Amino acid sequence: AAFVVALIATQAAATLVLYDAAFAALAQISGANARRNITHLTLIAGFASTLFWPLASALVDRLGWRGTTLVFAALHLALCLPIHIMLARRMRGPVNTLEVGGPPVDGAVMGSLESVDRARAFWLVMLGFTFSGFVLSAMLVHMVPLLEALGFGAAGLLMASLFGPAQVLIRVINMTFGAGLHPVSLATIACAMIPASAALLIAGISWLPVAFAFALLFGFGSGLSSIVRGTVPLALFGSRGYGELLGKLTAVRLVVTSIAPFIFAWIMQNYGATNALWSMAFIGLFAVAAFGALMRLPNSLK
Repeated sequence: AAFVVALIATQAAATLVLYDAAFAALAQISGANARRNITHLTLIAGFASTLFWPLASALVDRLGWRGTTLVFAALHLALCLPIHIMLARRMRGPVNTLEVGGPPVDGAVMGSLESVDRARAFWLVMLGFTFSGFVLSAMLVHMVPLLEALGFGAAGLLMASLFGPAQVLIRVINMTFGAGLHPVSLATIACAMIPASAALLIAGISWLPVAFAFALLFGFGSGLSSIVRGTVPLALFGSRGYGELLGKLTAVRLVVTSIAPFIFAWIMQNYGATNALWSMAFIGLFAVAAFGALMRLPNSLK
């Protein structure tokens, strides 16, 4: 019971300090440079899993899971907390200047959509992020047992380890060559990569090169999805009220993604790994359809 409570508290805290909260902070302090800074942030943070998964594994071997948890707790208190306090002090001035209906702000980002289309766009963005988040959450949690169930055995762990580097690689590619690509177009590409990776794995079951390609493509989709979660709402709706808007989108997505691993596990246990993959590919197509509909709205790609 104590372990469950601790996990819930950890995730609640994570929601307040990870990507979505950071995106809102960058929109508040970066103005017109927010999109670029969000991309840079996701590039740097992409190394988190690449560095800390093997580090955590090494620490567990030496200190056990309790000792490892205490080390990470100490890092949060000694390193992360002072940084957050410093940022909070520096942001006291501009925090309230980007509220809806507030006074003009130098460098504020204006949304591309007219007010008549904003409600429709909000629902499409919410559906796109929710469906893609469902598939990402379900498959990421079960990636290693999924690959093992498909017959890859110990090689499944090696393939899963490509996920982190793939996220970093696609973010570098996007930062280098994707400056002219609209966030909505990038979101559509990211959402398409996720069901495509599932379909690729289905088509090449038991063939090792296809499984490696799956891990890379899935990592690419995840890496781009982290970026567009911050840049799409900013491009469509602007920086005024951005934090509140992002909070609404995040709330829905987190509720759905929290149950996704349970649903995926139930499907895999009762209907097999292949049918579980088919279901994820099908759900992922709804995200592609949502962003496809969003692209057809006037000025959505402006």
